[in-house]
Amino acid sequence: MKSGILQPIDLMARGLTPFVITALLIVINAIPTRIPEFAYIAPVLPFMAIYHWSIYRPDLLPAWAVFLAGLLQDALVGTPFGVSSLVFLAVHLVVLSQHVFFTGKSFAVVWIGFSMVSGAAFIMTWLLVSVYFGQSTGLMGMFFQYLVTLGTFPVLTWLLMLWQQKILPQE
Repeated sequence: MKSGILQPIDLMARGLTPFVITALLIVINAIPTRIPEFAYIAPVLPFMAIYHWSIYRPDLLPAWAVFLAGLLQDALVGTPFGVSSLVFLAVHLVVLSQHVFFTGKSFAVVWIGFSMVSGAAFIMTWLLVSVYFGQSTGLMGMFFQYLVTLGTFPVLTWLLMLWQQKILPQE
């Protein structure tokens, strides 16, 4: 940790990292690949980051930052504007409401919680997009994307936890 005049700047930069990491994951999610239909099964990395930060450092990822992350997601991937913001905020608020429950629990409990919260988030996204377009969108692709997201969760959570322990100031 820096001392003197650089200390407040250092603390601010470290405090912004949950939002910056979430935004970076949104950008990574939006990078086009040459793999046909990959976007339909690619893991939704921002769900994982929002879930993680809402459990372990909710003080560093406020609702307004989650809302902005959703707008960025919609702008980059072409989801109807506001859908990701609503879904991300729902994930954030549900996890915050269960913060005491998740604190100190094993990874298995956190992962099961993620499976339920992200499942609801996928369904909410599907419903909002279907209502927006006036027709049902592909459920099978969403199901596979959900499974890939669940399978990717341990790796990304481990990386986020490492970052949290090494870089972020303690509460």
